[in-house]
Amino acid sequence: MSKHHKKDKKKLARKEYERELEKLQTELAYLQRWVKESGARVIVIFEGRDAAGKGGAIKRLTERVSARVFRVFALPAPTDREKTQIYMQRYVAHFPAAGEITIFDRSWYNRAGVERVMGFATEEQVQKFLENTPRAEKSIVDEGIHLVKFFFNVSRKEQEKRFRTRYEDPMRQWKLSPMDMASWARWWDYTAAYAEMFKWTDTAWAPWYVVEADDKRRARLNCLAQLLDLIPYENLPYDHPEPPDPIDPDEKPDKPVFRNIVPNRY
Repeated sequence: MSKHHKKDKKKLARKEYERELEKLQTELAYLQRWVKESGARVIVIFEGRDAAGKGGAIKRLTERVSARVFRVFALPAPTDREKTQIYMQRYVAHFPAAGEITIFDRSWYNRAGVERVMGFATEEQVQKFLENTPRAEKSIVDEGIHLVKFFFNVSRKEQEKRFRTRYEDPMRQWKLSPMDMASWARWWDYTAAYAEMFKWTDTAWAPWYVVEADDKRRARLNCLAQLLDLIPYENLPYDHPEPPDPIDPDEKPDKPVFRNIVPNRY
């Protein structure tokens, strides 16, 4: 795990952050147009420490683009039926078709992380996963799919600070699960599991990109910028649709009658 946290930098000012975010989100709009017109297929995996800011980065990635192109999946625990399938089968069902970007908020790497640490998978199952995943990802890339894997890393001190904030804030308590509490206590077990995961799955064809995330604003900007660097998109010309004819000012149809109108409380 990388320990190079940018603690020497001052916190990024909100105005500067928002200015840079707007630039990146403009480029994401260009990426979206290129993906749709070229028929490209993209998979972006978000993994990392609990409370490292994956959700916030995904929100900034998707908030100014179409949900029909940027499709986010955060799969729940497998059903009894899914437990009998090939491990990656339920993820493959959400792979992108032409003109789509699939974003996995957690992914098949659950097996190398939480499932291993919490005992939901046997060591034999984990080892089989670690051996098979590089080959599976090679086949994904060979099919012409762009596969990008991000790992959000956060220091133990910062993780504890964020967990305590969630614990105390009613608007954030929904983010705190029993698995989060366990990861708080089992920091070093997760460290060892992730180190083994990188050893097996950080490959030339599907490398991991670690986002140092103690500074949330910088982490979001760095992640989006890296994603844009990794996809060979172009800013294609925009074919503007023709505006409609002007409305005739003399044409005044009857106004609709509304039965229920929301009161103006504010």
